[in-house]
Amino acid sequence: MSANGRHSIFTSALKIQMNCHDCTLNRLCLPSCLAHSEVELLESIVKRNRPLHKAEHLFRAGDAMQQVYALRSGALKTYLLDQDGSEQITGFILPGELVGLDAFGNHCFPSYAVALETSLVCTIPLTDLEELAGSIPSLRKQLLKTLSRELHEEQQHYSHSRESAEQRLAIFLLNLSQRYSRRNLSATSFILSMSRGEIGNYLGLTTETISRLFSRFRQLGLLQIKGRELHLMQPTALNRLGKIEVQQQTM
Repeated sequence: MSANGRHSIFTSALKIQMNCHDCTLNRLCLPSCLAHSEVELLESIVKRNRPLHKAEHLFRAGDAMQQVYALRSGALKTYLLDQDGSEQITGFILPGELVGLDAFGNHCFPSYAVALETSLVCTIPLTDLEELAGSIPSLRKQLLKTLSRELHEEQQHYSHSRESAEQRLAIFLLNLSQRYSRRNLSATSFILSMSRGEIGNYLGLTTETISRLFSRFRQLGLLQIKGRELHLMQPTALNRLGKIEVQQQTM
């Protein structure tokens, strides 16, 4: 069978398997608050795209904002470009999370979103979503809740910018742990889809600092790491390390 034939079968299988009712992530996505009949209405407007490959953009800054996206599998990063054209990472998107909501109220996406690995996304046309949210109060409430959470997480991220490098990395790893746990995945063993440099960029630290901190955390017995595989050995101690760093800075 030709490569094109195999790809066609793979794509068709994805379309058959992917629907909001059966998706294991529906409790994290928009359907989480909807009745069965309401999920069917949402399902009728959701579109499935071909897989995004690593380093392929989902959208770019300036693209017309005609839809929002829900990540089904894989991982994305969002970023901005500064005046010098340097990349500033603004977030990492995990399965079950929405991306593109920062464009609400605008005609264009203000940021870029790119795949960190092969990823599948659900596309939700904005006009259809707005119309549906107007007739389903629970969907409108869920959208507002998601927007509010994103704003809060963004504020929390920037509030950590004055904290120590150790605490920033500790908080980042614990945040990933919590997000994987919400997906019924292991909170202590997971794959880091992002590179050391990307973590450093997001946290405002150098790649060398991130590598040094991983080595230090490993020596302290807080984690084990091999390639992209991360195992948190002492989450409580990692959390305590962050609190100690805060106390030291406030003394």
